[in-house]
Amino acid sequence: MSRTAFIFPGQGAQFVGMGQEFYKNFPLAKSLYDSADKILGFSVTSVSFEGPEEELKQTRITQPAIFTLSVIIAKLLQEKGIFPQLAAGHSLGEYAALVAAEAIDFEDALKLVKLRGELMQRSGEDNPGTMAAIIGLSPEEVTDICTEAALVDVVQPANFNAPNQTVISGSVAGVDAAMEIAQKHNARKVVPLIVSGAFHSPLMSSAQVGLRNALENTELRDPKIPVYTNVTAEPIMSASEITGNLFKQVTHPVRWTQSIQNMIGDGADTFYELGPGKVLTALMRKNHREVNAKACSTPDTLLQLC
Repeated sequence: MSRTAFIFPGQGAQFVGMGQEFYKNFPLAKSLYDSADKILGFSVTSVSFEGPEEELKQTRITQPAIFTLSVIIAKLLQEKGIFPQLAAGHSLGEYAALVAAEAIDFEDALKLVKLRGELMQRSGEDNPGTMAAIIGLSPEEVTDICTEAALVDVVQPANFNAPNQTVISGSVAGVDAAMEIAQKHNARKVVPLIVSGAFHSPLMSSAQVGLRNALENTELRDPKIPVYTNVTAEPIMSASEITGNLFKQVTHPVRWTQSIQNMIGDGADTFYELGPGKVLTALMRKNHREVNAKACSTPDTLLQLC
């Protein structure tokens, strides 16, 4: 049976101007952006549309900006009769996936995303770290490299993005050591990433404390469709599982490769990436050519899907 999946990007997909055409052309988009501005206490609308880029790249702004646009696109697709049977989101994108699954309301999720962005930005400032992409080695090889480099300082896999692409995260010394070892193991490419913190590593643990309290005080419902969670790559179907997974997600690796494989195994053959950019779609087309993957980040691409 043919099944449609909605997938949502994480931090790094943002660009100045994103969402502006949706705001101009769709009342629903305008309504949600206006609501987001009130909830956040700053104009995510103007920063998304006009920048400056340096401000949009701040974690506390990036996360609600991407989340808001992702939810808007998902709701517009659903208005036009395109509904998901499964969903997943990369890191931050998991919050949009839970909204698409009706496990949490947009407003409550946005409050969590706002807090998450603030806490993660503060963690990055209090516990400086960095990240790097290792290309051309298997996830198992990168995991072994991180285990060896962790003897120097904190480092671990952060994003298992593709069979030959893993992002690592940790202290500057730990990541530098892992990059050096990866080069000795003939990695095709080792790319330092410009980030504001060591996301999905133990250096983010201080962000978990405030987030846990907020999660426990947020109304969550059983998802109406399976949401494949970053921490386990398995589908969750109960509200009781959401809090623990979102809590762990901050310091645990994103198991994206396995999530996509599990979704395909469960019948997903059409994937719509909803949000700015097309990073996840590019990964799909490279590694899973047997499925139909399309990115939807503008009104034009939205209308092409409907």
